[in-house]
Amino acid sequence: MLEYKGWVAPKWTPGRWTALFFYDEALALAAGHRPCALCRREDYKRFVAAFGIAGADPIDARLHGERLELRRKRLHAYAWRELPTGAFVDIGGVPHALVGDALLPWSAQTGYGAARSRPQAGDARLITPPSTIAAILAGYAPQIGGPEP
Repeated sequence: MLEYKGWVAPKWTPGRWTALFFYDEALALAAGHRPCALCRREDYKRFVAAFGIAGADPIDARLHGERLELRRKRLHAYAWRELPTGAFVDIGGVPHALVGDALLPWSAQTGYGAARSRPQAGDARLITPPSTIAAILAGYAPQIGGPEP
C-alpha cells in the first residue's frame, strides 16, 4: 500500500495520477516526471523555482509535450558541451546518463554500466525534456545513483 502521513495514494484511477518509482531521480526526470509535491516537498519547491512555472499541472503538461510526439518517445537535439550532469541521452538506442564528462549506459537489468567519455562536439539525442534540462542548468541538482553502488 502506498501511504504518506496517513493518506493512501490512488492506484490506476482514470484521470488521476499514479505513484511511480524509479531507480534514481535522473531517470525519473528523463521519463518526463518531476519530484513529488507530497513526499519530496522541498525538492519539489526547488524544482518549481528552477523550472520557472508555478504549479504541478502546468509543469506536467509542459513535460508531457516534450517527452512524447504522437505517442512515441520524443528526442531533442542538444549540444553535448551544454548538457549538465543528470541529463539522459540516447546513443545507438541505449539510454546513457551524463555525470560530469562521463556517460553511463543504463539498463533496467543491470542499472548503470561502465563509463565512457562525453563527446566534445556536435549534438546529443536528448531524452530528458529540455525544460528539465533548463531547470538543472538553473540550479536544480538531481539525485543520481540508486540503492546499489
